[in-house]
Amino acid sequence: MKIDAIVNAEIELLTAIKNADVSTLDKMLHDDLLFNLPDGQTITKEFDLETYRSGKMKIEVLEASDQIIRIIGDTAVVSVIVLLKGVYDGKVISNSFRYSRVWKQFDESPKVIAGSCIELK
Repeated sequence: MKIDAIVNAEIELLTAIKNADVSTLDKMLHDDLLFNLPDGQTITKEFDLETYRSGKMKIEVLEASDQIIRIIGDTAVVSVIVLLKGVYDGKVISNSFRYSRVWKQFDESPKVIAGSCIELK
């Protein structure tokens, strides 16, 4: 796995998140994904996709910074700060979050297999 592939995959993923592009997210997230939210809830790929599909999540601003990537064999670990502004389930979001994502290389492309985010105060 090459670092350039993960940099590009992260850009593609964040663009898909911002645009609520469910078909791209479906390709990039592994079917067995587990993701921990700031409130401690663990969600699945289907839960995440439904959030975008239903319009529950609407993002106006999504800006990444301070990205760190470590390649470990066929796996990559990404830590990134994301400034997020938008609305989730009727509640305004306007804060920075530290995301951790684990990418694993599969035959066709890397996929996110796990992740978490915490709200930065």
